[in-house]
Amino acid sequence: MLVGVAYFVVGFGFALIATPPVSGRMWFAWRLAAWVASAAMFAAHVGYEHFRLGSSPLATARHAATAVAFGAFLLAVAATVHAATVASHAPYRRFALALVVWPVVTALPAFLVALVLAAVLARLPTKRLAD
Repeated sequence: MLVGVAYFVVGFGFALIATPPVSGRMWFAWRLAAWVASAAMFAAHVGYEHFRLGSSPLATARHAATAVAFGAFLLAVAATVHAATVASHAPYRRFALALVVWPVVTALPAFLVALVLAAVLARLPTKRLAD
């Protein structure tokens, strides 16, 4: 769950930085930086699960996807809260739908990518140093 909170902090924090009056080019750079930071956290999470905890590829994928889904859920909650505080926003049913859709839409690809990464890591030969 801690990694999910980190995904939220990165997504929300970089979104705050990339708000107007930031130019379009700078907005793109900040959003790209958020994606890179999230990808690095994802890779570190998969590596931690595999190398430190010795989790199976399926468990690694499940844990990584759960963290991603939790981060997406927190972002959907933040979007819903933001919509409630501003005068102009999309219909509330879209925000209610986002509470379910964002976690699912992010968790499914995260699960598949983590499963492939963990399976590849599990097949790599391990080299032990001699005592």
